[in-house]
Amino acid sequence: MSFFRPRLIETLRDYDRGQFLADLSAGVTVGVLALPLAMAFAIASGMSPSAGIWTAIVAGFLISALGGSRVQIGGPTGAFIPIVYGIVAAHGEANLLVATMLAGLFLFALGAARLGTLIRFIPLPVVIGFTNGIALVIFLSQIKDFLGLAIEKVPAEFFGKMHALATALPTIHWPTLTFGLASLAFLLTWNRYAKRNAWLGRIPGPLAVLIVATAVNMLFSLPLETIGTRFGGIPQMIPRPSFPAFDLTKLGQLLPPAIAIALLGAIESLLSARVADSMIDDRHDPNQELMAQGIANVVAPLFGGFAATGAIARTATNVRAGGRSPVAGMVHSLTLLAIVLVLAPLAAHVPLTTLAAIVLVTAINMGDWHEMSIAALRRFSTKYRVILITTFTLTVLFDLTIAVEVGMVLASLAFIYQMARFTHVDRLPLERRPDAARFLRPDGTLRVAAYRISGALFFGAIHKLDELLDTQDWPDVVVLDLGKLVSIDASGLDTLRAIARELGKRGIPLVLAELNREIFRTLRKAGFLDEIGRGNVRRTFEDALAHAATLQRREPEISYT
Repeated sequence: MSFFRPRLIETLRDYDRGQFLADLSAGVTVGVLALPLAMAFAIASGMSPSAGIWTAIVAGFLISALGGSRVQIGGPTGAFIPIVYGIVAAHGEANLLVATMLAGLFLFALGAARLGTLIRFIPLPVVIGFTNGIALVIFLSQIKDFLGLAIEKVPAEFFGKMHALATALPTIHWPTLTFGLASLAFLLTWNRYAKRNAWLGRIPGPLAVLIVATAVNMLFSLPLETIGTRFGGIPQMIPRPSFPAFDLTKLGQLLPPAIAIALLGAIESLLSARVADSMIDDRHDPNQELMAQGIANVVAPLFGGFAATGAIARTATNVRAGGRSPVAGMVHSLTLLAIVLVLAPLAAHVPLTTLAAIVLVTAINMGDWHEMSIAALRRFSTKYRVILITTFTLTVLFDLTIAVEVGMVLASLAFIYQMARFTHVDRLPLERRPDAARFLRPDGTLRVAAYRISGALFFGAIHKLDELLDTQDWPDVVVLDLGKLVSIDASGLDTLRAIARELGKRGIPLVLAELNREIFRTLRKAGFLDEIGRGNVRRTFEDALAHAATLQRREPEISYT
Protein backbone atom coordinates (compact mmCIF):
# COMPACT_ATOMS: atom_id res chain seq x y z
CA MET A 1 0.00 0.00 0.00
CA SER A 2 1.51 3.28 -1.09
CA PHE A 3 -0.22 5.20 1.70
CA PHE A 4 1.28 2.84 4.31
CA ARG A 5 4.98 3.62 4.63
CA PRO A 6 6.65 3.16 8.06
CA ARG A 7 9.63 5.37 8.87
CA LEU A 8 11.63 2.19 9.57
CA ILE A 9 11.93 1.58 5.81
CA GLU A 10 13.44 5.01 5.27
CA THR A 11 15.87 4.87 8.21
CA LEU A 12 17.26 1.45 7.28
CA ARG A 13 18.56 2.70 3.92
CA ASP A 14 21.61 4.38 5.46
CA TYR A 15 21.74 2.35 8.66
CA ASP A 16 25.19 1.43 9.96
CA ARG A 17 26.89 -0.31 12.86
CA GLY A 18 27.45 2.89 14.82
CA GLN A 19 23.77 3.81 14.73
CA PHE A 20 22.78 0.27 15.70
CA LEU A 21 24.99 0.40 18.80
CA ALA A 22 23.46 3.75 19.75
CA ASP A 23 19.94 2.41 19.21
CA LEU A 24 20.79 -0.75 21.14
CA SER A 25 21.99 1.23 24.15
CA ALA A 26 18.99 3.57 24.04
CA GLY A 27 16.54 0.68 23.63
CA VAL A 28 17.91 -1.19 26.64
CA THR A 29 17.78 2.00 28.72
CA VAL A 30 14.17 2.71 27.81
CA GLY A 31 13.26 -0.96 28.25
CA VAL A 32 14.37 -1.07 31.88
CA LEU A 33 12.61 2.27 32.49
CA ALA A 34 9.40 0.93 30.95
CA LEU A 35 9.26 -2.09 33.28
CA PRO A 36 8.17 -0.32 36.49
CA LEU A 37 6.00 2.14 34.58
CA ALA A 38 4.17 -0.57 32.65
CA MET A 39 3.39 -2.48 35.85
CA ALA A 40 2.42 0.65 37.79
CA PHE A 41 0.13 1.99 35.06
CA ALA A 42 -1.56 -1.38 34.63
CA ILE A 43 -2.25 -1.80 38.35
CA ALA A 44 -3.53 1.78 38.60
CA SER A 45 -5.84 1.01 35.65
CA GLY A 46 -7.37 -1.97 37.40
CA MET A 47 -5.43 -4.50 35.33
CA SER A 48 -2.72 -7.02 36.21
CA PRO A 49 0.95 -5.98 36.00
CA SER A 50 1.55 -8.60 33.30
CA ALA A 51 -1.12 -6.89 31.15
CA GLY A 52 0.89 -3.68 31.32
CA ILE A 53 4.14 -5.43 30.46
CA TRP A 54 2.69 -7.23 27.45
CA THR A 55 1.10 -4.00 26.28
CA ALA A 56 4.54 -2.40 26.31
CA ILE A 57 6.14 -5.40 24.58
CA VAL A 58 3.61 -6.00 21.79
CA ALA A 59 2.25 -2.50 21.21
CA GLY A 60 5.64 -0.90 21.76
CA PHE A 61 7.26 -3.10 19.12
CA LEU A 62 4.52 -2.47 16.53
CA ILE A 63 4.38 1.30 17.14
CA SER A 64 8.12 1.59 16.55
CA ALA A 65 8.26 -0.83 13.61
CA LEU A 66 5.24 0.58 11.75
CA GLY A 67 4.98 4.18 12.99
CA GLY A 68 5.62 7.51 11.35
CA SER A 69 8.18 8.75 13.88
CA ARG A 70 11.84 7.80 14.10
CA VAL A 71 12.01 7.72 17.89
CA GLN A 72 8.49 7.20 19.25
CA ILE A 73 8.24 4.78 22.18
CA GLY A 74 4.81 3.24 22.66
CA GLY A 75 3.11 1.45 25.51
CA PRO A 76 0.68 2.01 28.38
CA THR A 77 0.66 5.56 29.71
CA GLY A 78 -0.63 7.33 32.77
CA ALA A 79 -3.12 9.31 30.72
CA PHE A 80 -5.12 6.13 30.04
CA ILE A 81 -5.53 5.25 33.74
CA PRO A 82 -8.88 7.03 34.34
CA ILE A 83 -10.41 5.78 31.10
CA VAL A 84 -9.22 2.18 31.44
CA TYR A 85 -10.14 1.98 35.12
CA GLY A 86 -13.63 3.25 34.35
CA ILE A 87 -14.14 0.73 31.54
CA VAL A 88 -12.93 -2.17 33.69
CA ALA A 89 -15.22 -1.10 36.53
CA ALA A 90 -18.25 -0.73 34.27
CA HIS A 91 -17.75 -3.49 31.69
CA GLY A 92 -15.01 -5.86 32.88
CA GLU A 93 -11.55 -6.71 31.56
CA ALA A 94 -12.75 -8.71 28.54
CA ASN A 95 -14.81 -5.81 27.25
CA LEU A 96 -11.90 -3.44 27.85
CA LEU A 97 -9.88 -5.53 25.41
CA VAL A 98 -12.73 -5.36 22.87
CA ALA A 99 -13.02 -1.59 23.35
CA THR A 100 -9.27 -1.28 22.83
CA MET A 101 -9.48 -3.20 19.56
CA LEU A 102 -12.36 -1.01 18.39
CA ALA A 103 -10.27 2.04 19.26
CA GLY A 104 -7.46 0.56 17.19
CA LEU A 105 -9.77 0.29 14.19
CA PHE A 106 -10.83 3.93 14.65
CA LEU A 107 -7.20 5.05 14.86
CA PHE A 108 -6.24 3.14 11.73
CA ALA A 109 -9.23 4.60 9.87
CA LEU A 110 -8.22 8.13 10.91
CA GLY A 111 -4.72 7.60 9.60
CA ALA A 112 -5.83 5.88 6.40
CA ALA A 113 -8.22 8.78 5.71
CA ARG A 114 -5.27 11.19 6.11
CA LEU A 115 -6.91 12.96 9.06
CA GLY A 116 -3.89 12.95 11.34
CA THR A 117 -3.41 16.70 11.11
CA LEU A 118 -6.92 17.34 12.45
CA ILE A 119 -5.76 16.40 15.94
CA ARG A 120 -3.68 19.57 15.94
CA PHE A 121 -6.87 21.61 15.74
CA ILE A 122 -7.74 20.86 19.37
CA PRO A 123 -7.30 24.21 21.19
CA LEU A 124 -4.51 24.60 23.74
CA PRO A 125 -6.78 25.33 26.75
CA VAL A 126 -8.69 22.10 26.06
CA VAL A 127 -5.42 20.10 25.93
CA ILE A 128 -4.07 21.69 29.12
CA GLY A 129 -7.43 21.29 30.86
CA PHE A 130 -7.86 17.58 30.25
CA THR A 131 -4.14 16.84 30.75
CA ASN A 132 -4.16 18.43 34.20
CA GLY A 133 -7.51 16.84 34.96
CA ILE A 134 -6.18 13.39 34.08
CA ALA A 135 -3.09 14.03 36.20
CA LEU A 136 -5.27 14.83 39.25
CA VAL A 137 -7.46 11.77 38.67
CA ILE A 138 -4.32 9.60 38.45
CA PHE A 139 -3.00 11.12 41.68
CA LEU A 140 -6.26 10.36 43.50
CA SER A 141 -6.32 6.81 42.15
CA GLN A 142 -3.05 5.99 43.95
CA ILE A 143 -4.10 7.06 47.44
CA LYS A 144 -5.51 3.61 48.29
CA ASP A 145 -2.31 1.67 47.57
CA PHE A 146 -0.02 4.43 48.84
CA LEU A 147 -1.79 4.53 52.22
CA GLY A 148 -2.69 0.85 52.33
CA LEU A 149 -6.39 1.60 52.85
CA ALA A 150 -8.79 -1.28 53.42
CA ILE A 151 -10.95 -0.78 50.32
CA GLU A 152 -11.88 -3.78 48.24
CA LYS A 153 -12.66 -1.77 45.10
CA VAL A 154 -12.27 1.98 44.60
CA PRO A 155 -15.22 3.37 42.58
CA ALA A 156 -14.34 4.88 39.21
CA GLU A 157 -16.80 7.77 39.63
CA PHE A 158 -15.26 10.83 41.33
CA PHE A 159 -17.78 11.43 44.11
CA GLY A 160 -18.02 7.73 44.94
CA LYS A 161 -14.22 7.51 44.96
CA MET A 162 -13.84 10.46 47.33
CA HIS A 163 -16.52 9.06 49.65
CA ALA A 164 -14.84 5.64 49.70
CA LEU A 165 -11.40 7.14 50.42
CA ALA A 166 -12.74 9.42 53.16
CA THR A 167 -14.65 6.55 54.78
CA ALA A 168 -11.61 4.26 54.71
CA LEU A 169 -9.14 6.88 55.93
CA PRO A 170 -9.12 5.49 59.51
CA THR A 171 -7.83 2.16 58.10
CA ILE A 172 -4.43 3.57 57.08
CA HIS A 173 -1.78 0.85 57.19
CA TRP A 174 1.13 2.68 58.75
CA PRO A 175 3.92 0.34 57.58
CA THR A 176 2.59 0.77 53.99
CA LEU A 177 2.42 4.55 54.31
CA THR A 178 5.91 4.69 55.85
CA PHE A 179 7.41 2.56 53.09
CA GLY A 180 5.51 4.55 50.45
CA LEU A 181 6.85 7.84 51.81
CA ALA A 182 10.36 6.38 51.86
CA SER A 183 9.96 5.24 48.25
CA LEU A 184 8.65 8.65 47.24
CA ALA A 185 11.52 10.46 48.97
CA PHE A 186 14.06 8.09 47.40
CA LEU A 187 12.60 8.58 43.92
CA LEU A 188 12.50 12.38 44.18
CA THR A 189 16.03 12.51 45.57
CA TRP A 190 17.36 10.18 42.87
CA ASN A 191 15.71 12.22 40.12
CA ARG A 192 17.17 15.42 41.56
CA TYR A 193 20.74 14.21 41.79
CA ALA A 194 20.56 12.21 38.53
CA LYS A 195 20.39 15.53 36.68
CA ARG A 196 23.78 16.50 38.11
CA ASN A 197 25.51 13.12 38.19
CA ALA A 198 26.17 11.33 34.91
CA TRP A 199 26.49 7.94 36.59
CA LEU A 200 23.18 8.22 38.43
CA GLY A 201 21.57 9.54 35.27
CA ARG A 202 22.21 6.23 33.52
CA ILE A 203 19.70 4.51 35.83
CA PRO A 204 16.13 5.83 35.60
CA GLY A 205 14.63 6.83 38.93
CA PRO A 206 11.60 4.48 38.69
CA LEU A 207 13.91 1.53 38.05
CA ALA A 208 16.25 2.51 40.90
CA VAL A 209 13.45 2.77 43.47
CA LEU A 210 11.89 -0.46 42.18
CA ILE A 211 15.15 -2.39 42.65
CA VAL A 212 15.90 -0.95 46.09
CA ALA A 213 12.34 -1.32 47.41
CA THR A 214 12.05 -4.90 46.15
CA ALA A 215 15.43 -5.83 47.65
CA VAL A 216 14.51 -4.32 51.04
CA ASN A 217 11.18 -6.10 51.06
CA MET A 218 12.80 -9.44 50.20
CA LEU A 219 15.48 -9.05 52.92
CA PHE A 220 13.17 -8.02 55.75
CA SER A 221 9.86 -9.64 54.73
CA LEU A 222 7.93 -6.46 55.45
CA PRO A 223 4.14 -6.60 56.04
CA LEU A 224 3.35 -4.99 52.69
CA GLU A 225 0.96 -5.85 49.89
CA THR A 226 2.93 -6.87 46.82
CA ILE A 227 2.37 -7.96 43.23
CA GLY A 228 2.62 -11.53 44.49
CA THR A 229 0.02 -11.20 47.26
CA ARG A 230 -2.52 -9.44 45.01
CA PHE A 231 -1.87 -10.87 41.55
CA GLY A 232 0.12 -14.02 42.21
CA GLY A 233 3.17 -12.67 40.42
CA ILE A 234 3.92 -12.40 36.70
CA PRO A 235 3.83 -15.51 34.46
CA GLN A 236 7.29 -16.38 33.14
CA MET A 237 6.06 -17.22 29.65
CA ILE A 238 4.77 -15.73 26.42
CA PRO A 239 0.95 -15.72 26.45
CA ARG A 240 -0.83 -17.59 23.70
CA PRO A 241 -2.72 -15.19 21.41
CA SER A 242 -6.48 -15.40 21.84
CA PHE A 243 -9.44 -13.27 20.88
CA PRO A 244 -11.23 -11.73 23.89
CA ALA A 245 -14.76 -12.84 24.67
CA PHE A 246 -17.14 -10.70 22.65
CA ASP A 247 -20.82 -10.00 23.29
CA LEU A 248 -22.53 -8.28 20.35
CA THR A 249 -25.27 -6.98 22.64
CA LYS A 250 -22.71 -4.76 24.41
CA LEU A 251 -21.19 -3.29 21.26
CA GLY A 252 -23.20 -0.10 21.57
CA GLN A 253 -22.06 0.36 25.17
CA LEU A 254 -18.42 -0.07 24.18
CA LEU A 255 -18.41 2.48 21.36
CA PRO A 256 -18.20 5.61 23.61
CA PRO A 257 -15.23 4.27 25.66
CA ALA A 258 -13.58 3.05 22.44
CA ILE A 259 -13.89 6.54 20.96
CA ALA A 260 -12.42 7.98 24.17
CA ILE A 261 -9.43 5.62 23.94
CA ALA A 262 -8.92 6.48 20.27
CA LEU A 263 -9.21 10.21 20.89
CA LEU A 264 -6.77 10.26 23.78
CA GLY A 265 -4.41 7.85 22.02
CA ALA A 266 -4.33 10.03 18.91
CA ILE A 267 -3.77 13.23 20.87
CA GLU A 268 -1.05 11.87 23.15
CA SER A 269 0.83 9.97 20.44
CA LEU A 270 0.96 12.95 18.08
CA LEU A 271 1.90 15.32 20.90
CA SER A 272 4.71 12.94 21.85
CA ALA A 273 5.84 12.74 18.21
CA ARG A 274 5.89 16.53 17.95
CA VAL A 275 8.00 16.81 21.10
CA ALA A 276 10.39 14.24 19.65
CA ASP A 277 10.56 16.17 16.36
CA SER A 278 11.75 19.26 18.20
CA MET A 279 14.45 17.22 19.95
CA ILE A 280 15.93 15.60 16.82
CA ASP A 281 15.01 18.24 14.21
CA ASP A 282 12.77 15.87 12.29
CA ARG A 283 9.18 15.74 11.05
CA HIS A 284 6.95 12.76 11.72
CA ASP A 285 4.12 11.46 9.50
CA PRO A 286 0.95 11.83 11.64
CA ASN A 287 -1.16 9.59 9.42
CA GLN A 288 1.35 6.75 9.45
CA GLU A 289 1.67 7.19 13.21
CA LEU A 290 -2.08 6.84 13.70
CA MET A 291 -2.21 3.72 11.52
CA ALA A 292 0.60 2.15 13.56
CA GLN A 293 -1.17 3.07 16.80
CA GLY A 294 -4.31 1.47 15.41
CA ILE A 295 -2.58 -1.80 14.51
CA ALA A 296 -0.87 -1.90 17.92
CA ASN A 297 -4.16 -1.46 19.76
CA VAL A 298 -5.79 -4.21 17.73
CA VAL A 299 -2.96 -6.72 18.25
CA ALA A 300 -1.99 -6.02 21.90
CA PRO A 301 -5.33 -7.29 23.36
CA LEU A 302 -4.73 -10.63 21.66
CA PHE A 303 -1.85 -11.07 24.14
CA GLY A 304 -3.77 -9.71 27.12
CA GLY A 305 -2.61 -6.13 26.64
CA PHE A 306 -4.77 -3.02 26.63
CA ALA A 307 -4.71 0.58 25.39
CA ALA A 308 -1.34 1.92 24.23
CA THR A 309 -0.06 5.15 22.75
CA GLY A 310 3.12 7.16 22.38
CA ALA A 311 4.75 7.86 25.75
CA ILE A 312 6.29 11.33 25.98
CA ALA A 313 8.64 10.59 28.91
CA ARG A 314 9.96 7.33 27.45
CA THR A 315 10.30 8.88 23.99
CA ALA A 316 12.31 11.76 25.43
CA THR A 317 14.49 9.28 27.35
CA ASN A 318 15.07 7.37 24.13
CA VAL A 319 16.26 10.53 22.35
CA ARG A 320 18.52 11.58 25.23
CA ALA A 321 20.02 8.07 25.33
CA GLY A 322 21.01 8.29 21.64
CA GLY A 323 18.10 6.57 19.88
CA ARG A 324 17.63 7.88 16.35
CA SER A 325 15.68 5.18 14.55
CA PRO A 326 12.70 2.88 15.17
CA VAL A 327 15.20 0.11 15.95
CA ALA A 328 15.64 1.61 19.43
CA GLY A 329 11.94 1.24 20.16
CA MET A 330 11.97 -2.34 18.92
CA VAL A 331 14.97 -3.10 21.17
CA HIS A 332 13.06 -1.56 24.09
CA SER A 333 10.28 -4.12 23.58
CA LEU A 334 12.72 -7.02 23.23
CA THR A 335 14.48 -5.89 26.42
CA LEU A 336 11.19 -6.07 28.30
CA LEU A 337 10.56 -9.52 26.84
CA ALA A 338 13.96 -10.72 28.05
CA ILE A 339 13.33 -9.32 31.54
CA VAL A 340 9.98 -11.11 31.77
CA LEU A 341 11.42 -14.44 30.65
CA VAL A 342 14.38 -14.22 33.06
CA LEU A 343 13.38 -12.12 36.09
CA ALA A 344 9.60 -12.52 36.33
CA PRO A 345 9.69 -14.40 39.71
CA LEU A 346 11.29 -11.39 41.40
CA ALA A 347 8.30 -9.22 40.49
CA ALA A 348 6.21 -11.00 43.12
CA HIS A 349 8.13 -9.09 45.81
CA VAL A 350 7.51 -5.59 44.39
CA PRO A 351 5.58 -3.49 46.97
CA LEU A 352 2.44 -1.91 45.56
CA THR A 353 3.02 1.24 47.60
CA THR A 354 6.32 1.72 45.74
CA LEU A 355 4.55 1.44 42.40
CA ALA A 356 1.97 3.93 43.69
CA ALA A 357 4.80 6.34 44.53
CA ILE A 358 6.12 6.02 40.97
CA VAL A 359 2.68 6.83 39.53
CA LEU A 360 2.24 9.76 41.93
CA VAL A 361 5.44 11.34 40.63
CA THR A 362 4.34 10.64 37.06
CA ALA A 363 1.00 12.36 37.70
CA ILE A 364 2.71 15.41 39.20
CA ASN A 365 5.14 15.67 36.29
CA MET A 366 2.55 15.21 33.53
CA GLY A 367 0.47 18.22 34.56
CA ASP A 368 1.14 21.76 33.34
CA TRP A 369 0.35 23.13 36.77
CA HIS A 370 1.98 26.49 36.18
CA GLU A 371 -0.53 27.11 33.37
CA MET A 372 -3.35 26.95 35.95
CA SER A 373 -1.79 29.32 38.44
CA ILE A 374 -3.59 32.59 39.11
CA ALA A 375 -0.68 34.55 37.67
CA ALA A 376 -0.70 32.51 34.46
CA LEU A 377 -4.47 32.64 34.00
CA ARG A 378 -4.46 36.41 34.37
CA ARG A 379 -2.38 36.68 31.21
CA PHE A 380 -5.13 35.15 29.09
CA SER A 381 -8.65 36.18 28.10
CA THR A 382 -11.78 35.25 30.00
CA LYS A 383 -12.74 32.83 27.21
CA TYR A 384 -9.41 31.01 27.57
CA ARG A 385 -9.83 30.71 31.34
CA VAL A 386 -13.40 29.46 31.10
CA ILE A 387 -12.49 26.78 28.53
CA LEU A 388 -9.44 25.56 30.48
CA ILE A 389 -11.14 25.45 33.90
CA THR A 390 -14.33 23.87 32.52
CA THR A 391 -12.39 21.14 30.70
CA PHE A 392 -10.27 20.48 33.80
CA THR A 393 -13.30 20.30 36.10
CA LEU A 394 -15.33 18.01 33.84
CA THR A 395 -12.33 15.69 33.39
CA VAL A 396 -11.98 15.32 37.15
CA LEU A 397 -15.67 15.09 38.03
CA PHE A 398 -16.95 13.06 35.07
CA ASP A 399 -14.74 11.77 32.25
CA LEU A 400 -12.47 12.78 29.41
CA THR A 401 -15.05 12.36 26.64
CA ILE A 402 -17.52 14.80 28.19
CA ALA A 403 -14.70 17.21 29.05
CA VAL A 404 -13.30 17.30 25.50
CA GLU A 405 -16.75 17.56 23.94
CA VAL A 406 -17.77 20.50 26.14
CA GLY A 407 -14.33 22.10 25.83
CA MET A 408 -14.47 21.90 22.03
CA VAL A 409 -18.02 23.33 22.00
CA LEU A 410 -16.95 26.24 24.21
CA ALA A 411 -13.84 26.82 22.09
CA SER A 412 -15.93 26.73 18.91
CA LEU A 413 -18.46 29.19 20.32
CA ALA A 414 -15.63 31.50 21.39
CA PHE A 415 -14.12 31.26 17.90
CA ILE A 416 -17.48 31.92 16.23
CA TYR A 417 -18.03 34.96 18.45
CA GLN A 418 -14.54 36.25 17.70
CA MET A 419 -14.92 35.73 13.95
CA ALA A 420 -18.35 37.38 13.96
CA ARG A 421 -16.78 40.46 15.54
CA PHE A 422 -14.58 40.86 12.46
CA THR A 423 -17.53 40.70 10.08
CA HIS A 424 -18.98 44.12 9.26
CA VAL A 425 -21.81 45.38 7.08
CA ASP A 426 -21.34 49.11 6.55
CA ARG A 427 -23.56 51.48 4.61
CA LEU A 428 -21.52 53.60 2.23
CA PRO A 429 -22.64 57.29 2.29
CA LEU A 430 -23.17 57.92 -1.41
CA GLU A 431 -24.88 61.21 -0.57
CA ARG A 432 -21.48 62.63 0.44
CA ARG A 433 -19.81 61.92 -2.89
CA PRO A 434 -19.16 64.73 -5.38
CA ASP A 435 -21.39 62.91 -7.87
CA ALA A 436 -24.11 62.26 -5.29
CA ALA A 437 -26.81 63.74 -7.54
CA ARG A 438 -26.97 60.66 -9.76
CA PHE A 439 -27.78 58.47 -6.74
CA LEU A 440 -30.53 60.68 -5.29
CA ARG A 441 -34.19 61.15 -6.03
CA PRO A 442 -35.65 64.60 -6.54
CA ASP A 443 -36.86 64.60 -2.94
CA GLY A 444 -33.29 63.99 -1.70
CA THR A 445 -33.74 60.35 -0.65
CA LEU A 446 -31.34 57.68 -1.91
CA ARG A 447 -32.21 56.03 -5.18
CA VAL A 448 -29.09 53.81 -4.95
CA ALA A 449 -28.04 52.30 -1.58
CA ALA A 450 -24.55 50.78 -1.25
CA TYR A 451 -23.13 48.52 1.44
CA ARG A 452 -19.70 47.03 2.02
CA ILE A 453 -19.49 43.51 3.57
CA SER A 454 -16.12 42.61 5.08
CA GLY A 455 -14.82 39.58 6.95
CA ALA A 456 -16.50 36.18 6.77
CA LEU A 457 -20.17 35.82 5.95
CA PHE A 458 -20.99 32.65 7.88
CA PHE A 459 -23.75 31.32 10.11
CA GLY A 460 -22.43 33.22 13.13
CA ALA A 461 -22.52 36.61 11.39
CA ILE A 462 -25.49 36.53 9.01
CA HIS A 463 -27.61 38.51 11.48
CA LYS A 464 -25.52 41.55 10.57
CA LEU A 465 -27.19 41.60 7.14
CA ASP A 466 -30.55 42.44 8.75
CA GLU A 467 -29.68 46.13 8.29
CA LEU A 468 -30.09 45.78 4.54
CA LEU A 469 -33.81 44.99 4.91
CA ASP A 470 -34.47 47.04 8.02
CA THR A 471 -35.60 50.20 6.27
CA GLN A 472 -38.73 52.19 5.58
CA ASP A 473 -37.36 54.06 2.53
CA TRP A 474 -36.58 51.42 -0.05
CA PRO A 475 -34.05 52.48 -2.71
CA ASP A 476 -34.41 51.69 -6.39
CA VAL A 477 -31.14 49.72 -6.53
CA VAL A 478 -28.93 48.02 -3.90
CA VAL A 479 -25.18 47.62 -4.46
CA LEU A 480 -23.07 45.24 -2.36
CA ASP A 481 -19.30 45.77 -2.34
CA LEU A 482 -17.81 42.33 -1.58
CA GLY A 483 -14.17 43.27 -2.10
CA LYS A 484 -13.32 42.65 1.56
CA LEU A 485 -15.40 39.50 1.94
CA VAL A 486 -12.94 36.64 2.49
CA SER A 487 -15.30 33.68 2.76
CA ILE A 488 -18.94 32.69 2.65
CA ASP A 489 -20.63 29.52 3.84
CA ALA A 490 -23.99 27.93 2.99
CA SER A 491 -25.81 30.04 5.60
CA GLY A 492 -24.28 33.22 4.22
CA LEU A 493 -25.24 32.23 0.68
CA ASP A 494 -28.78 31.41 1.78
CA THR A 495 -29.04 34.82 3.47
CA LEU A 496 -27.85 36.60 0.31
CA ARG A 497 -30.45 34.64 -1.65
CA ALA A 498 -33.15 35.66 0.84
CA ILE A 499 -32.13 39.31 0.51
CA ALA A 500 -32.22 39.10 -3.29
CA ARG A 501 -35.65 37.46 -3.08
CA GLU A 502 -37.00 40.15 -0.77
CA LEU A 503 -35.63 42.92 -3.00
CA GLY A 504 -37.03 41.17 -6.04
CA LYS A 505 -40.53 41.28 -4.53
CA ARG A 506 -40.23 45.08 -4.63
CA GLY A 507 -38.62 45.18 -8.06
CA ILE A 508 -35.26 46.32 -6.65
CA PRO A 509 -32.22 45.02 -8.57
CA LEU A 510 -29.24 43.71 -6.58
CA VAL A 511 -25.77 44.55 -7.93
CA LEU A 512 -22.58 42.84 -6.69
CA ALA A 513 -19.07 44.28 -7.02
CA GLU A 514 -15.42 43.22 -6.57
CA LEU A 515 -15.97 39.51 -5.92
CA ASN A 516 -12.69 37.67 -5.34
CA ARG A 517 -12.06 34.46 -7.21
CA GLU A 518 -13.22 32.15 -4.42
CA ILE A 519 -16.42 34.10 -3.68
CA PHE A 520 -17.20 34.37 -7.40
CA ARG A 521 -16.72 30.63 -7.86
CA THR A 522 -18.95 29.81 -4.89
CA LEU A 523 -21.80 32.08 -5.98
CA ARG A 524 -21.55 30.91 -9.58
CA LYS A 525 -21.59 27.24 -8.64
CA ALA A 526 -24.67 27.83 -6.48
CA GLY A 527 -26.43 29.53 -9.41
CA PHE A 528 -26.83 32.78 -7.50
CA LEU A 529 -25.13 34.93 -10.15
CA ASP A 530 -27.59 33.72 -12.77
CA GLU A 531 -30.48 34.42 -10.41
CA ILE A 532 -29.60 38.10 -10.03
CA GLY A 533 -28.42 38.40 -13.62
CA ARG A 534 -24.82 38.25 -14.80
CA GLY A 535 -25.07 41.87 -15.90
CA ASN A 536 -25.49 42.84 -12.25
CA VAL A 537 -22.09 41.41 -11.32
CA ARG A 538 -19.40 44.06 -11.87
CA ARG A 539 -15.64 43.90 -11.58
CA THR A 540 -15.17 47.17 -9.63
CA PHE A 541 -17.24 49.15 -7.18
CA GLU A 542 -17.21 52.26 -9.36
CA ASP A 543 -18.39 50.23 -12.31
CA ALA A 544 -21.18 48.82 -10.12
CA LEU A 545 -22.25 52.33 -9.13
CA ALA A 546 -22.26 53.48 -12.76
CA HIS A 547 -24.33 50.46 -13.69
CA ALA A 548 -26.72 51.02 -10.77
CA ALA A 549 -27.24 54.62 -11.85
CA THR A 550 -28.66 53.36 -15.15
CA LEU A 551 -31.11 50.93 -13.52
CA GLN A 552 -34.64 51.84 -12.58
CA ARG A 553 -36.97 50.32 -10.05
CA ARG A 554 -39.40 48.09 -11.87
CA GLU A 555 -42.40 45.93 -11.24
CA PRO A 556 -41.53 42.70 -9.44
CA GLU A 557 -41.59 40.46 -12.47
CA ILE A 558 -38.40 38.52 -11.68
CA SER A 559 -38.63 35.68 -9.19
CA TYR A 560 -35.44 34.94 -7.24
CA THR A 561 -35.70 31.27 -6.38
